[in-house]
Parts: sequence; structure tokens; C-alpha cells
Amino acid sequence: MEPVLSLKNISYAYHTAQAETPVLSDISLDVFQGEFISIVGPSGCGKSTLLSIINGLLKPDEGTLLLGENTGGDSPVKVGYMLQRDQLFEWRTIWQNAILGLEITHQLNEKNMKKTMERLKFYDLYDFKDSYPSQLSGGMRQRVALVRTLALEPQLLLLDEPFSALDYQTRLMVSDDICMLIKKEKRTALLVTHDLSEAISTADRILVLSKRPAGIKADIPIQFETADLSPLERRNSPLFSAYFNKIWKELIGHEQHQ
Repeated sequence: MEPVLSLKNISYAYHTAQAETPVLSDISLDVFQGEFISIVGPSGCGKSTLLSIINGLLKPDEGTLLLGENTGGDSPVKVGYMLQRDQLFEWRTIWQNAILGLEITHQLNEKNMKKTMERLKFYDLYDFKDSYPSQLSGGMRQRVALVRTLALEPQLLLLDEPFSALDYQTRLMVSDDICMLIKKEKRTALLVTHDLSEAISTADRILVLSKRPAGIKADIPIQFETADLSPLERRNSPLFSAYFNKIWKELIGHEQHQ
């Protein structure tokens, strides 16, 4: 099986007139169809920078990025990006926000509008389609952002701490909801998070990045008693704490040797 995404020896540094700051170093990774991968690491190690490179917002200084069989450019693999904030336009209704990407890319046809409307219904947002973002809870706004992202039918989803702006209780419910929906649609996803519990409860694999310049310190497969456990059910599994301790040791290992 060919990977949806392949990174080969990716390195990147921020350049200013005064200095060069290495951020990523020699990162290689294959991501396959349907995988849900969480990325954790020390604060400021370059997790979001890595997503920006995958999305084409930044160009690596060294290495190769393959989406499907193509090197960036006109890749047949569509990439969707969810940020920390929902980025909904307050002057547009929920429906107008949901179809924004379709408008911009000139794909606002009957088929795509029908599918987007079906998603609003499935995600319990249909009754609010004529409301405005300010009238919705934080969790509902984030589901609208997911509908807007999925409207373009991306094969690869990049999730940059999409639940971090929510309070803890809402974060638990929304991350459970959204991650189950992503898996139900068999999407491939990369989630950047600082929350180890969130990473373990959602992922098929967890990548632990080292301090900056970040490399992949560990690639840990996550397997629970059954494959169809929800994120909340995973948190109650006896295996959960074992994974937490293993990943925590990987994270603090480099701190102890600084």
C-alpha cells in the first residue's frame, strides 16, 4: 500500500537577518490511508511548523515531501487544515460558513451542497443553519469548522490543537465526537496536541518529537482491547495509564539530560 503522505529527511530553520534557528531536523515519516496519528512534544519544538510544511505553507530547507505519488504541487491528495480557533466569520450564517470553502474553490454545486447539508444534520447542526456563530457554543462552532473542512473532501486532515480553546468538559466531549466522526468517514488525520490523554484516546500511533531542532524521538503504536473503543472509553481502559507513563517518560527523558 502506498502512503498518503511520505516525509523523507525533512529539515527546516527560521531565518532572520541576525540568525538562523533550526526547528526540524531529519524527519522521516509514512502515513497510510485511514491512520489517525497524534504528534506530541515539548512546547515550541516545531509541531505546528511540521503541519505547515505538510500543508505547503512552508517549504522545507532539506528533504522531500510526497502526497500520494506527487511531490507537493498538483498532488491528487487534498489536504484539510483545522486550526486552534474555528475561524468562523461572524457575519455569515452557519450554512454560509459551512459552504465557504466550496464557494472559494468554485465547487458550490448541488451535489456538494446536499452532502454538506447532510453533514449538518448528522452533526446535530441543521437546526442552527440560519443562526450565527455568536449564537453557538464553542463545541458547536468547532463542529461547524469540521463540516466546512470536510466539505472539500480532503483525504488528509491536519488538526492543529483544534480543541485547545475549549473548556475541559467541552473539550472532552468535542474531541470524542469529532475524532469518532473522522474515523467513521475513514479520513487520514494528523493531530498536534499538548494533551497526552487526548493523544492516547484518539490515535492509532503517537509520534513523540524531541526538543528543537525536533526529530522523531519515538513512534508508538496504540492498541486497545478492541479497535472500536471511543476516546472516552479508551480513557477508562486499564491500558490507558500504561501508555500515558510510557509517553511521559519519552517526553521527560530529554529534559533530564539537558
